[in-house]
Amino acid sequence: MKITVTTIGALISLMLGQPLIAAQVKSAGVLNPHSFIQLAAAKPAAQSGRLFVFDPKRHRWYAYQNGRLIKQGRASGGAYGCPKNKSRSCRTPSGTFRIIRKGPPNCKSTRYPKPHGGARMDYCMCYHAFYCIHGSDHVPNYHASHGCIRVTPADARWLSHNFIQYGTKVVVKSY
Repeated sequence: MKITVTTIGALISLMLGQPLIAAQVKSAGVLNPHSFIQLAAAKPAAQSGRLFVFDPKRHRWYAYQNGRLIKQGRASGGAYGCPKNKSRSCRTPSGTFRIIRKGPPNCKSTRYPKPHGGARMDYCMCYHAFYCIHGSDHVPNYHASHGCIRVTPADARWLSHNFIQYGTKVVVKSY
């Protein structure tokens, strides 16, 4: 679905991870000067009961559909000390988020390695700023990333194609 942003409210809604609401309001033909207020007060649309959970203590991810576990796999989160600067934490932020961006199979980082990026992030599914769930050939049983959630390439493909949509809820448990 292509979404055209025609008001400030629609833009803010998209930035807050509410693309479905903006699309619904646009398709209903009600974008007008009051749309900003309508969109700002709106709640995120239901996301088909999909929930992705990352548990950094167990190095596992879980995919739930309507409360039922449908798939799980190995995962690795952000390192306790960043790979090139051990005094700085790269831990994956914990909390509840929603998917705000999805990239192609050959998605690449714009930040790492520094200074120009280019690191592979296969099937990146981003949920908070620059933090994403993505495929990697290196998913160890310890935390090794700059903050992203690494899953196997096959799992990233499955998640991207069959499970994660824009707005899917993501829960990152604490370390």
